[in-house]
Amino acid sequence: MDAPARKLVIACGALAHEIAALRKANGWSSLDVICLPPELHNRPEKIAGSVREKIRAHRRDYDEIFVAYADCGTGGALDAVLAEEGVERIPGAHCYEFFAGPAAFAELAEAEPGTFYLTDFLLRHFDRLVIQALGIDRHPELMKTYFGNYRRLVYLAQAPKPDAEAAARKVADRLGLELVVRQTGYGGLGSTLRNFAGRPVVRTWPA
Repeated sequence: MDAPARKLVIACGALAHEIAALRKANGWSSLDVICLPPELHNRPEKIAGSVREKIRAHRRDYDEIFVAYADCGTGGALDAVLAEEGVERIPGAHCYEFFAGPAAFAELAEAEPGTFYLTDFLLRHFDRLVIQALGIDRHPELMKTYFGNYRRLVYLAQAPKPDAEAAARKVADRLGLELVVRQTGYGGLGSTLRNFAGRPVVRTWPA
């Protein structure tokens, strides 16, 4: 009996918790995951090169590779790398879009362009990735500079803990924003990973 195909997901670290939950729930034992630091979102110009390094470092060890990133502020640079390497990614501009779904996200953005979005990951690490990373903890006056043009906070919840909505409300109150909560589940992340894990191997990278 042939061994199952070995597949690799190269993922944004901000999706690690969600991918682990999906992997466990679906029994994807032949699906391995390698995560890049979520802090790369503060330096999106480094995402494409970092993903390329991981693809080339692990290509020989796997039958197929998939990238769990959206464009994520790379301005098309990630797509250019993936086209050269013959690897697919999750469709969408960012995780907010693929969690909510393109149509639903477009409606949210059109209804209020001044929206700050939270996912489960960003809610869990809000102080570290937002307050500390932007220097607001050291310079509170920067709060108005960064958030003065926002009007509301939309919490896109994947698999929230019981106290998550209360935590999101505290963030919204801290930023002086209206809170909207949308239960999205895993959205496009779940559907694209299920497709990748279940399909026959489609090796498209150069020999």
